[in-house]
Amino acid sequence: MIWIDIKWIPRRTRNLTDFGKKRRKVKRNSSDVAHPRTFLGVPEKGSILFALNGTQAPVFSNVPPALELLSNITKIYLDSPLSTRVIPIIYILAMAVGMPANIAILCMLATKLRKVSSAILYCSLAVSDLLLLLSLSFKAYYHLHGNNWALSEDLCRLVTACFYGNLYCSAQTLACISIKRYIAVVHPFLYKSLPKRTCATWMTVAVWGVFAAGIAPELLVQQSYWIPEVNRTTCHDVLPLKESTHILLLHSSLFLTIFCLLLPLVVTIVCYSRIICELNRSHHDWSVYIKASSLVFVIFLVCFTPAGVLQLSHHIQLFLGGTEGLYMYFKAAVCLCCLHACLDPFLFVLMSKSAGSRLNFKPFVKMSVSLSA
Repeated sequence: MIWIDIKWIPRRTRNLTDFGKKRRKVKRNSSDVAHPRTFLGVPEKGSILFALNGTQAPVFSNVPPALELLSNITKIYLDSPLSTRVIPIIYILAMAVGMPANIAILCMLATKLRKVSSAILYCSLAVSDLLLLLSLSFKAYYHLHGNNWALSEDLCRLVTACFYGNLYCSAQTLACISIKRYIAVVHPFLYKSLPKRTCATWMTVAVWGVFAAGIAPELLVQQSYWIPEVNRTTCHDVLPLKESTHILLLHSSLFLTIFCLLLPLVVTIVCYSRIICELNRSHHDWSVYIKASSLVFVIFLVCFTPAGVLQLSHHIQLFLGGTEGLYMYFKAAVCLCCLHACLDPFLFVLMSKSAGSRLNFKPFVKMSVSLSA
């Protein structure tokens, strides 16, 4: 989200011909000016002219509220190849690979997997990844059209909520899976005594409950704004978070970053570290499972750590009144999270096959129970 200073422009009901002939000045005063959300700048004194003449305002009968950019960084990002070419290409590749792969995993889980507790968590992850990848189709369209949102405000809210909500949902589900594997390997007898199906169900319900609560602020506030300096309508990239209508979104975004992205990241790091250490201390050869676990762990770190750290740093800067330049790097880092959504099915297959190595060590009950997770 790009920080800007905002001037609210009242909507007028006029003919296109009248807009072509006349220009109206919009008076401003200090009470009309709100602090920016993402990209910063200096409020322009005076007035800005808007006319539906094809140069300054969009030719819509329902024009979204207008915002004034405060920084050239915003314009550079909106016009850059990063946002108009690189990011949408990554989104398209993630969709092309991830959607059929996740659908295939759902079909396999529904027909072949016998362990219901594992099926519940993996189905939740596959559904979350599918919704995330589905939202990428609209975001790719938005970026390929020069970061110009030509669709409705309601759809902008829905796509934004679906994108970020399922991003957090995937991270939390992966953390739940890592906890399940940690208990199975490090505390196998406890794992064997647990009601695994009930635990998996409640973990899934909790994750989707947080998802529902997390997307509510995104659905309740205006997400699309007309930016006259660049002659386009942005979706979520430029928001007035210091406005009373958007303060809740700012705080909820920071809360979700910490507890739904960074906390799952820390939990996953601790769990996989303990799993690998426990298996390395064993007198038996678990090299296949260790390598598979290490690969899953490293891919998770590479995909989620940059986005989590950059988003937290970005919000801290905004709260402290600093610059907003980290936002464009965060947008690039989020692409890695999207790539993880298309890799999840392949990592699931990899872990399933490596866990099958337990059959070679049937006499060792402890490890047999552990790796069955």
